[in-house]
Amino acid sequence: MRFLVRDRLLSFGDDYWIEDDQGNKVFLVDGKAIRLRDTFELKDTRGRVLIDIRQKMLALRDTMVIERDGEPLATVRRKRLSLLRNHYRVSLADGRTELDVSGKILDREFAVEYDGELLAVISRRWLRVRETYGVDVVRDDADPALLIAVTVCVIHLAEKERGD
Repeated sequence: MRFLVRDRLLSFGDDYWIEDDQGNKVFLVDGKAIRLRDTFELKDTRGRVLIDIRQKMLALRDTMVIERDGEPLATVRRKRLSLLRNHYRVSLADGRTELDVSGKILDREFAVEYDGELLAVISRRWLRVRETYGVDVVRDDADPALLIAVTVCVIHLAEKERGD
């Protein structure tokens, strides 16, 4: 499954649609600008909130928390000691599962892996539309909403760290 995200609309406080590769709207990322912490909601086409994304208030490093139906689903933070590439760790709520996100985050060229197995590739390479990147969910049993939420978190954290 491939999803398309219009990159220049990805700024805090803006809403933007994520489309499938046929151009159909699939998810709405709703940025909440009037909050003490960075907050997003991932909604379906009917406006139902599928996933809440919030900045964790009390954390040593910038951290985003992903929740589904009010229950914690994952925590996203930059991995310590990642010198050469942007590297993020996603800890799922079960406490045992971690996803690894690495690559050139600000260039929109990175991958999400679990235990060395590729789950999703985020890239601009396959697209001709300017200011657009793709989220290609590789595994059929992967949760596309979660992987898109992870992508939103990682890009937001990287841009925030850069100072955008």
